[in-house]
Amino acid sequence: GQLQASGGGLVQAGGSLRLSCAAPGRAFSTYKMGWFRQAPGKEREFVAAISWNGGSTYYADSVKGRFTVSRDNAKNTAYLQMNNLKFEDTAVYYCTRTNVDNKPFGSWGQGTLVTVSS
Repeated sequence: GQLQASGGGLVQAGGSLRLSCAAPGRAFSTYKMGWFRQAPGKEREFVAAISWNGGSTYYADSVKGRFTVSRDNAKNTAYLQMNNLKFEDTAVYYCTRTNVDNKPFGSWGQGTLVTVSS
């Protein structure tokens, strides 16, 4: 199975959303997870990542202080809490495994669309 992102929607600037990423299999708790996004006409970019046990987190400068990545290994799920959303956060958000350099590792699953109205 593939990683499936969900929780996107339409929100006004300044609002919040929480994305979820459901992962199949027992191996979820052993690997680093990352969130990426792709805005219309742009390259996919790194947003945030979290180590296998949640002990370390990483963020793109553009989302620091506004987004929080977390995970619940018992539920095989990762989360991205997005606060104070801005118009430029509008994108399709994806989750996937990442390597030590926060690069995507493995296949892409279904993304979830976040639209922020200004």
